[in-house]
Amino acid sequence: MLNDFLSGSAAWGVLLTLAAFALGALINRITGKAIFNPLLLGSIFVIIFLSVCKIPYADYKASAAPVNYLLLPATVALAIPLYEKWDLLRENAAAIIAGISVGTLVSLGSALALALALDLTQEQYATLLPKSVTTAISMDVAAELGGIAALTGAIVILTGIAGSLLAETVCKVFHITDPIAKGVGIGTSAHAVGTSKALQMGEVEGAMSGLSIAVAGLMTVAAASVFALAQSTTSAESATFPCLSVKSTTAPLPGFRRLPGRTSTSQMACWLADSVSASSR
Repeated sequence: MLNDFLSGSAAWGVLLTLAAFALGALINRITGKAIFNPLLLGSIFVIIFLSVCKIPYADYKASAAPVNYLLLPATVALAIPLYEKWDLLRENAAAIIAGISVGTLVSLGSALALALALDLTQEQYATLLPKSVTTAISMDVAAELGGIAALTGAIVILTGIAGSLLAETVCKVFHITDPIAKGVGIGTSAHAVGTSKALQMGEVEGAMSGLSIAVAGLMTVAAASVFALAQSTTSAESATFPCLSVKSTTAPLPGFRRLPGRTSTSQMACWLADSVSASSR
């Protein structure tokens, strides 16, 4: 009966989203705890509602589509504080671009290292790769690379919340006092959710964080395919030369015994042995 009622209402997904976020914001204001992030709580409330009422996610997604349309305008609106601090950007352009570039490469590189360490599939890796850029960009990047866009959105939200919670602590531990450095670091690693925290820290931090979202997003789009190719190439080499990968469960070629804790020298020897054996088939 509830499903029939909701199916007759085109905007119930929008109302549910707004109500869940408002409830999360209320809890956040009452408790005063940063961990009770309205975005996180709102997502949990929506999941619980859909699960209890047995409503398919596809129905909710279609009904809440107008909210998704607002993602891009909301991201573009972050350029307003940047415009107000344009002179500051022009004076420190080289340092800002260098900081964003390094942050983007570290984000992509950490995802690659994690994928290789945990032996993730290409789909899992593509889902994780754009974790540090805004949802409007990351979900499209994940879909283009063969990842699960919906899961990427959840990972991006969790990344932003973690960045928002840890931003001030990290700045204190590493004695980061320059407002430009704070904004660049937060925006590059924690996208829009982190930028909301940067705006609370100051106008300069918010402006630099907003800039970092856009630039880091563009850099991620340009570099994601390269990092995805690096992971797929490494996986292909491990499959072709099984004893090159210590974690591989594939048995080595006949006549070549897998050694535990193999050093880099013995890895090379194993690779050469596999190459010779493969070429002689």
